Amino acid sequence: MKIRFLLVFLIMFALRNTLIANESMNLYDFSFEDIDGNQVNLEKFMGKPVLIVNTASRCGFTPQYANLQNLFLEYKDSDLTIIATTSNSFSQEYNNSDDIKKICLVNYGVGFVTSSPMNVKGTNAHPIYTWISNEYNKSPKWNFYKFLFNRNGELVDTWSSMTKPDSSKITKKIDKLI
Repeated sequence: MKIRFLLVFLIMFALRNTLIANESMNLYDFSFEDIDGNQVNLEKFMGKPVLIVNTASRCGFTPQYANLQNLFLEYKDSDLTIIATTSNSFSQEYNNSDDIKKICLVNYGVGFVTSSPMNVKGTNAHPIYTWISNEYNKSPKWNFYKFLFNRNGELVDTWSSMTKPDSSKITKKIDKLI
């Protein structure tokens, strides 16, 4: 009986510590591999607002890369960081980073941070997306979902694929953060 009690106590203690650790996490605690294979630690953007968009190169919303680039150019002199997380979670992205680069750079002249392909949903989701889902109960329903974080790394708002990245709905929120 004492062993069972001790086991239950240890499990509850471990769960409590895990929950406390998760509560104190924010966006800047994560990292990912960029399109060139370099590690990007989000702590590098600490204190800056961040817009994350899960993207795909073979999607009906792919032309939104142009809107993302417009947003990037509009805010390039501010401290807004834009990150495109490429993903094949909806079966519309290349698996090869070189193929993705051709779409991003050649077709859209992308200047913002772009990731190597990552999962954005399910059990194999990248830790950023698992955290967003667990912490905020939000997850991409399709490609080109947008997630805006404040200077503290906390989620401020989300928009669906239907909302273009440079729409006034998004720019008004960005302007409040800058």
